[in-house]
Amino acid sequence: MIDITEELVCTLVSDQFPEWSDLPVEPVARQGWDNRTFRLGEQLAVRLPSAEGYVAAVEKEDRWLPVLAGHLPLPVPEPVAVGRPAAAYPFPWSVRRWLPGETVEAATDIDRTRLARDLGGFLTALRQAPARQGPAAGVHSYFRGCHPSAYGDQVESALEKLKEVVDVAACEAVWASALTSAWPLPPTWFHGDIAVGNLLATDGALSAVIDFGTSGVGDPACDLVMAWTYFEGDERKAFREAAGLPDDTWRRARGWALWKALVTMAGLSSPDPEGFQSQVLIRVLEDPVVD
Repeated sequence: MIDITEELVCTLVSDQFPEWSDLPVEPVARQGWDNRTFRLGEQLAVRLPSAEGYVAAVEKEDRWLPVLAGHLPLPVPEPVAVGRPAAAYPFPWSVRRWLPGETVEAATDIDRTRLARDLGGFLTALRQAPARQGPAAGVHSYFRGCHPSAYGDQVESALEKLKEVVDVAACEAVWASALTSAWPLPPTWFHGDIAVGNLLATDGALSAVIDFGTSGVGDPACDLVMAWTYFEGDERKAFREAAGLPDDTWRRARGWALWKALVTMAGLSSPDPEGFQSQVLIRVLEDPVVD
């Protein structure tokens, strides 16, 4: 990965967009691995892929976010300009409008039931956006939007590693249930990474959705995993009602949540020193969300 610094961003902006060269550059808190984001003045943000494998995601966002924005009830990132590769930075990069708010992960005043309803409504609107020419789910979406069986080998390997740690039979039952159906309707838009770090809140309410780098067109089941990774009890029910979708879709969603929990616990995915995914696994096994 490239070391993307404030100095580098200042140089790129000054060389390619001199009209913004006087604006201060500041890294945002809680950076992800895929991209680096910096504030550019009060109204703009710069988003730069951290490695070649993430370039396509930023280009996809620049192409499709303007199309989706008019169909969604909440703001999403608005591309303003596209930067060119340079000697010190070999990839295209993007300038977007800055979206105010703090992530749901960081916020302390969230109305969780309202969030469940609002997020479900957002996902419903996203599914209704025109999808005919959208990017079909696949490698670019890390197989989100595909059938969860795409990760069957990983689930099998994880269960073998964790056989002394988890209830293998219960996990296998959830996974088997997830594999018994497929999305029966035309492909719809999905976000691909609905998580607390990609949801912005203002005054305790959902105010924007960011990071569409894993988005595409396919099966929307992957967008429902917050039922187990964040919501609890009646909040899950509110999310279920607001997001809609048939029971079989929720069973596939439960399979997605199970997969992520298992591969993380087994060391096949990103590190989880605080054991968050082990708690997710408990919720996945305890609550199917649908009858």
